[in-house]
Amino acid sequence: MDKKNWTWFWLLGVIWGTSFLWIKIAVNEVSPFVLVSFRTLFGALGLAVVLLVNPAARPGRQALRQAIGPFIIIGLFNVAVPFTLISWAEKFIDSGIASILNSTTPLFSIILAPIMLKDDPFTWRKFAGLAVGFLGVFVLLSPELGQKMSPNLIGQGAMLLATFSYAIATVYARRASKGLPAASQSFLQLIVATTIIWTVTLSVERPLKLPMLPLTWLALLWLGLLGSFVAYLLFFTLLHDIGPTRTTMVTYTLPLFGVVLGALFLHERLYLESVLGGILIISGILVVNLPRIPLLQRSNQ
Repeated sequence: MDKKNWTWFWLLGVIWGTSFLWIKIAVNEVSPFVLVSFRTLFGALGLAVVLLVNPAARPGRQALRQAIGPFIIIGLFNVAVPFTLISWAEKFIDSGIASILNSTTPLFSIILAPIMLKDDPFTWRKFAGLAVGFLGVFVLLSPELGQKMSPNLIGQGAMLLATFSYAIATVYARRASKGLPAASQSFLQLIVATTIIWTVTLSVERPLKLPMLPLTWLALLWLGLLGSFVAYLLFFTLLHDIGPTRTTMVTYTLPLFGVVLGALFLHERLYLESVLGGILIISGILVVNLPRIPLLQRSNQ
């Protein structure tokens, strides 16, 4: 990657890594549905401004008609469902644990990609990475597995469902979202998600409880304008420039920011199982994605 893409890569890691802290702050006052409703709304509004001032970022009519169906699926499984599950999960688990579990997304992609994509077959290397990664998930969940169904275990399960949803959307988007500018892809998925989540929120939240604390509004603005608007522009730009494999490696950086910020600002404790589980999860993903290092180099002489 060149310097520009490295800059976008680490900026995306910082933005998404800090999102877990802001989610934890926001769900202390508002419900997950309200949080996600405002997050997607602010993100969609930011992208709408980009499309208004930059005609080159807008899709043509034919491309838009073809994209509507796929982006209903992408908006549901890449935004509405996982955002809600993550926000709900953080009512029960620490933000640092949520950031670690979020990094399991590529592990689920390893399982789904061979089923949905012909050019991404399952290999022994992927199997090894999958085994190591899910061993890490088992270690991370181990303090809760021997007990009755606890809030922590339910929250961790919701995080894993969210990452599975991300994996479905990522693999599907790789096949179905080609040919559109990054801003158009970001806007389409967010406007679909906004429509879905506001419909649900207005149906189940009666009366609708709006945030009252300035800190909660700051969290919602951060999650919408940075964690959704700016982040998805960076994500889809990187996706086009460096490809999906290296782009998804940004998830490896999220536990670093999520765990540190949770400890500094929310006084969250990090347990040995969390450290070991996180190391195993990231190691499993690295086994799959890092280039092979030859043990012996044969000379052609």
